[in-house]
Amino acid sequence: METNIRITVDPQRMGGVPCIRNLRMPVATILGMLADGLDEEAILKEHPELEREDIRAVLRYVAEFFRLREFPLAV
Repeated sequence: METNIRITVDPQRMGGVPCIRNLRMPVATILGMLADGLDEEAILKEHPELEREDIRAVLRYVAEFFRLREFPLAV
């Protein structure tokens, strides 16, 4: 996976889960907020430490994650 400077993985932080710029804000948390229907504006208002590009980086990161994986066919 291509390195993304907005998504960091540090085994000493948050158990090594991918986070936004070492902010202790997991990628999964942002993705969950989007899945719950929050838009970028609502997320940024609720979390002023985030930047619009952080949210977009989450979507690119997850898209790339799934693009690089092989999934078995369901039988």
